[in-house]
Amino acid sequence: AWDARGHGKSSGPRGYSPSLARSVRDVDEFVRFAASDSQVGLEEVVVIAQSVGAVLVATWIHDYAPAIRGLVLASPAFKVKLYVPLARPALALWHRLRGLFFINSYVKGRYLTHDRQRGASFNNDPLITRAIAVNILLDLYKTSERIIRDAAAITLPTQLLISGDDYVVHRQPQIDFYQRLRSPLKELHLLPGFYHDTLGEENRALAFEKMQSFISRLYANKSQKFDYQHEDCTGPSADRWRLLSGGPVPLSPVDLAYRFMRKAMKLFGTHSSGLHLGMSTGFDSGSSLDYVYQNQPQGSNAFGRLVDKIYLNSVGWRGIRQRKTHLQILIKQAVADLHAKGLAVRVVDIAAGHGRYVLDALANEPAVSDILLRDYSELNVAQGQEMIAQRGMSGRVRFEQGDAFNPEELSALTPRPTLAIVSGLYELFPENEQVKNSLAGLANAIEPGGILIYTGQPWHPQLEMIAGVLTSHKDGKPWVMRVRSQGEMDSLVRDAGFDKCTQRIDEWGIFTVSMAVRRDN
Repeated sequence: AWDARGHGKSSGPRGYSPSLARSVRDVDEFVRFAASDSQVGLEEVVVIAQSVGAVLVATWIHDYAPAIRGLVLASPAFKVKLYVPLARPALALWHRLRGLFFINSYVKGRYLTHDRQRGASFNNDPLITRAIAVNILLDLYKTSERIIRDAAAITLPTQLLISGDDYVVHRQPQIDFYQRLRSPLKELHLLPGFYHDTLGEENRALAFEKMQSFISRLYANKSQKFDYQHEDCTGPSADRWRLLSGGPVPLSPVDLAYRFMRKAMKLFGTHSSGLHLGMSTGFDSGSSLDYVYQNQPQGSNAFGRLVDKIYLNSVGWRGIRQRKTHLQILIKQAVADLHAKGLAVRVVDIAAGHGRYVLDALANEPAVSDILLRDYSELNVAQGQEMIAQRGMSGRVRFEQGDAFNPEELSALTPRPTLAIVSGLYELFPENEQVKNSLAGLANAIEPGGILIYTGQPWHPQLEMIAGVLTSHKDGKPWVMRVRSQGEMDSLVRDAGFDKCTQRIDEWGIFTVSMAVRRDN
């Protein structure tokens, strides 16, 4: 049995995890280990989870899009009942002022189940942790809200069991989550009189009968993959992109707010180096990205540096810097994997910007025999070449201009790469046809056993603000993005001939970095 981080016989402080995202990654690692240890593919796995565990699993399905057969969620704790007024904002404020502290649960066994023996076990079991770290409780609320709002990204067969007399969590968020699921096979069951411990209730046989029927149907047929073929035209993210492209209702409060923000940026942006660069080259440009990576507030005066600090500390840019960290981790892992397989390590980044994250990752990697950086922008190429020279890496690294969406160019790359990197590119283009062309070229270039590292953006909390206020590198047009669910992005990679093997995601759920291996077709 698996004891979650901070619980049971696991190591570390009781009730604590660095973040809910780390606990979700634990789920991913455990399920993959269990499948491998049992010598079955993920497509043969059904996951059953309850309460907070059900939130972790729902988040895992949303953020990682594992190709499992289906899932059963019992009484997911999307919104815990806090009976003290204003408890959540008070906890958030105290956490900011005091730092980490723990909250003891009010829940007793009698509120969980009518089964007296199980209730007594809950009250007396020394391995059951009553305390929960404040960061995890607050993360639980924020993550649950994100997953419920974006539940349409979940397309796996799902069964939801709701306890009819739950004193611990609210029912409506569970229903909202279920109604937004796009699973072709889904079912909801309300179990009257059940307390929160759905699978440990006195009449739990009723719940297990429904689970058995659902799971039997899943295994009666071949595992089906969701069809993402027309997601860029008919999916919910495409609809949202079209709405954002049209702009807010004229003179609405949102429209007036965005107009004010644009005016303020023009007025004060010249004092902030980051804002000035973004307005000049596009906030999605390689130059802006490199500035965000450096994370050193600059400006013409103290006010400008303050504005720049606020700009660089926005959640989107913090996520970008975390993405850089994850890229470097997976690049190093890919180099080690290729070296272990006896393959030469030849690297290409097809849209490198200035190339900072690749150079940082590979500066001390003697196993790498060739590094080729490419970008469409002459400015990025020139500044990247300058950075290579400054680091004394001219003998190992080349930087050339190239089109990341030209399959013929990519197919003809020499020497043939064994590690290809695509970071922050596909997220800027809403249509999938260009992405398919790019991936097809890389699939032709990379030999079987080679590795592809790619990024994704399944969700963004500032999507509307970015579309309404910031400009892109495309001739100063509004920066309007279409988010691709992780399932959609992974399906494009899989269809091109790669098998995903690992992933990282930031704690806000914005940016993913994934690694996939080229199949031998």
